[in-house]
Amino acid sequence: EMHYSVASPAGLPPLGNPDILEGENDLTALSFLHEAAVLHNLRVRFLDYSSIYTYCGIVLVALNPYEQLPIYGEEVMDAYSGQDMADMDPHVFSIAEEGYRAMIREEKNQSIIISGESGSGKTVSAKFAMRYFAVVGGAAQQTQVEEKVLASSPIMEAIGNAKTTRNDNSSRFGKYVEIGFGSKGDIIGASMRTYLLEKSRVVFQAPYERNYHIFYQLCAFKDSPEMRALKLDSAEHFRYTNQGLDINIPGTDDAVELENTRNALTVMGVQPDQQMELFQILAAVLHLGNVNIQASGRGGDRCFISADDLSLVVFSKLMGVEGSQMAHWLCHQRLTVAGEILVRPMSAQQANGARDALAKHVYGQLFAWTVQSLNSALRAHRERTKTLIGVLDIYGFETFDRNSFEQFCINYANEKLQQQFNRHVFQLEQEEYVREELPWSRIEFSDNQPCITLIEGPLGVLDLLDEECRVPKGSDENWARKLYDRHLDRSPNFRKPRMSNSAFVLLHFADMVQYECLGFLEKNRDTVFEEPINIMRASQLELVAELFQQEPAGGSLSASSVRNGPVRSGNKAHREHKLTVGFQFRQSLQLLMDTLNGTTPHYIRCIKPNDLKQPFMFDPRRAVQQLRACGVLETIRIKHVYYNAIISSPSPSSSRWRYEEFFSRYRVLLSASAAQGDSRASCRRAIPALIPDPEQYCFGRTKVFLRAGQVAVLEKLRAGRLCAAAVLVQSTVRGWLQSRRFRRLRHATLTLQRFTRGTLARRLACILRYTRAALVIQKTYRMAVVRQLFLAIREAAVTIQAYARGVQARRACRQLRAERAAVRVQAWVRGWLARRRFCRVRAAVVLAQSCVRRRAARRELRRLRAEARSVERYQELHRGMEVKLMQLQRRADQEVMDC
Repeated sequence: EMHYSVASPAGLPPLGNPDILEGENDLTALSFLHEAAVLHNLRVRFLDYSSIYTYCGIVLVALNPYEQLPIYGEEVMDAYSGQDMADMDPHVFSIAEEGYRAMIREEKNQSIIISGESGSGKTVSAKFAMRYFAVVGGAAQQTQVEEKVLASSPIMEAIGNAKTTRNDNSSRFGKYVEIGFGSKGDIIGASMRTYLLEKSRVVFQAPYERNYHIFYQLCAFKDSPEMRALKLDSAEHFRYTNQGLDINIPGTDDAVELENTRNALTVMGVQPDQQMELFQILAAVLHLGNVNIQASGRGGDRCFISADDLSLVVFSKLMGVEGSQMAHWLCHQRLTVAGEILVRPMSAQQANGARDALAKHVYGQLFAWTVQSLNSALRAHRERTKTLIGVLDIYGFETFDRNSFEQFCINYANEKLQQQFNRHVFQLEQEEYVREELPWSRIEFSDNQPCITLIEGPLGVLDLLDEECRVPKGSDENWARKLYDRHLDRSPNFRKPRMSNSAFVLLHFADMVQYECLGFLEKNRDTVFEEPINIMRASQLELVAELFQQEPAGGSLSASSVRNGPVRSGNKAHREHKLTVGFQFRQSLQLLMDTLNGTTPHYIRCIKPNDLKQPFMFDPRRAVQQLRACGVLETIRIKHVYYNAIISSPSPSSSRWRYEEFFSRYRVLLSASAAQGDSRASCRRAIPALIPDPEQYCFGRTKVFLRAGQVAVLEKLRAGRLCAAAVLVQSTVRGWLQSRRFRRLRHATLTLQRFTRGTLARRLACILRYTRAALVIQKTYRMAVVRQLFLAIREAAVTIQAYARGVQARRACRQLRAERAAVRVQAWVRGWLARRRFCRVRAAVVLAQSCVRRRAARRELRRLRAEARSVERYQELHRGMEVKLMQLQRRADQEVMDC
């Protein structure tokens, strides 16, 4: 046996948990709580058990599997519905069910806070949570409200999600959805708030990224008859959609997605003509990006847009504005100098910036209008809304090689959320234990209030940024110097990079982040010139005019807000300066914090297991980085402290009770003597009998505190007592019901017997009457049968006789006819024979006569031939001819006269 000396225990590797805790579904149940144990447990569950969900106290850790899993069907929802969170495996449905049950039980608003990196599955988790509420709050069938709540997701994904290098369906905005429930736990409405839309993506995309999905959906549908008026082309044709080079998403058909978006808009009550106006404005944004601004003048200090620029013509037509005015004000700006209004031309670079700013502003207004329309369709009657459940889908902590204003706002929001989480999990616990005078020692925790004060406090980062935006010659460099002068060596969370004078470093709760000052002022101003906005307000297209008429004051900055030496802005523009992006974001974030503080929060931390989007691939370095960033490891540290303290309180709603609440709920467990007196005294007398181990509970001034698991024990005892009482009540009620049933049955039996005897007597009398009647009927029937038989026989005999006589008569008639016919035939035959003999005799006579006449004729012929030879004969013949001619002449003349 060998022994090795160890200089310091800190140099030893962390201890591993026993095999029995391998793959534990709650990280706080591990014996050794450190990063290595947490990572190993998550890896085992993710790779060996294919379990993407793990509890961490009140937090649900969700790893993105990068593939579809069959764990979200209706049968899974039914399995989690009505079940206790501790009885089911970790799942987003268990968190949703816990929030839903707490809302019903406590009649208090709930919230589900979902955070994580882009591509970690936040949007999908939020979608499944809302789908669960729609199912359990829809009385087993989706009503119109639940259908609208689910239909809002594809709409928001189309206009607010885009492909990035980390996620093919990345949400480029934060959203908080409040689902309103009625007194029966049914959904009666919803509302949505959005935060910090990434408008810069409208005009610029990094390589292998895309613009918002809706643009590619429209381009994929360009050949449909209804879209031809939009003059769309393929996405490669537009500058705002071709910068990312790769415009396709594997496994996604943009044309089909547009159909889904249109169907969802129809469900939300957006009419087809309004949908076409919406698509018309989106198409106009694409055409605006293709407007060609050409430099002119000396040094390129001027620019112009050709009058026959097709993109500008199409943009103006689609937006219903005057093309010449838009072309002019895209290349010029209006300035106010010493009370006089001047128009100054812009360079091509400035005009391109103004064009892109207009495109971003139009899209931002359209996004806000869409959210407002969805809220109008989902709005519930306040008098019917009893409780709410909010679902927060917001960006997680971000740190890149180059961090700008967007990362600053995102990390600021995560600082606020982490503070809210710390207050909920730890600080409020300590404060409550102090108020309740419980014997425990104060525990130090990592409070990020100094970082938040550095950002939002007086003369903090945001205040100095807004102040620099109001300065006429304000610049990013001047703002950086003010930050150094104000906070360097004064704030422990602020540092200056060694090799840069245009950057600053903030020590956030999750990591140290270096921000580049370049671009902060411009992004905070979000400058849009007033003149193009005024043109939009006068648009002939109703929706365009509505977008910009409803634009809040300060939503756009006038041209005089641009840095320009001695140029001064008017009062209106000066007031509009105050509503910078940072100011509005701080206000909306504070409103969100106030809303969350009024709810009981439930947390889901989404983790991206790898950057390659490979299914079930686990990168421990990326995982631990995100676990630190979203506060999971801090939660484990806090829980570790809790379990070593006197009182553990992982769930305030279930482990601590006011004496009145405890007495009201568990009064059934108390004896009659223990239930006497006030609730506090009753609880102090009853709890030792219910929980023998004094280490499992503690009494405060106004509350009783229980260790984890004791509420389940009490609930089991209460359920047993209620079950026994229910059995007793049921047996008593059943006995009373059986007694009443017996009395009713006996009364019914006697009544039935009376009616039966009467019925039998009446039936006997009827039988006797029927028997007498039967005899009469039989006699009459027999007589009728015999008579009918006699009549039938007689009728048959008469019929036979008549038939026989008829046969004989017909036979005699036929014989007479035959004899008559024979006589007639004989007469005809005799006549025919006589005629034949006559014909023969006549023929012989005629033949004899012919021979005699022939002989006489021959004699006459010879005589005539002899006469013809003489002259006299010819003369006699001639005279005869003249006489005949004269007769014919006279006859002709007579006929002429008659006519």
